[in-house]
Amino acid sequence: MPYQLDELDLDILKSLLKDGRKSLRQISRELKVSTPTVNIRYQRLLNIGLIKSITPIIDTSKLDTISTKQLEECHCLTEAPKMDLTTNTAIKIQCDLCNGPVPRKPHVYKVANIERFFCCTTCKATYKEKYKGRIKSLIKKS
Repeated sequence: MPYQLDELDLDILKSLLKDGRKSLRQISRELKVSTPTVNIRYQRLLNIGLIKSITPIIDTSKLDTISTKQLEECHCLTEAPKMDLTTNTAIKIQCDLCNGPVPRKPHVYKVANIERFFCCTTCKATYKEKYKGRIKSLIKKS
């Protein structure tokens, strides 16, 4: 359980659940924190895999040309799923190299805006070696 959600993480998630189209700037104004702070937290929630995607929620009552079967196939929802998130909710993180569980204190490697989490220093070093070309190009771009 290496990453614990705090109040700001929850507020960002709640804001996105209300309207996933909000910009990070809108969320930062709503929460009265800086846009870079919201961006860093949002990127971390993406990097740890808690946020998989921002998807549209379709109001099926507005549709008359699409069948129920087609809706089921595209997995569209008429309302957002309910979640009970609280502060100190623990997030399970998998190692970005071996997919094993990451312990309480993860080994973090950050390049540009991307954070990678590892279970041990060996996985972290192996990752750096395996992707050194990509890492160099990311560093040049930023």
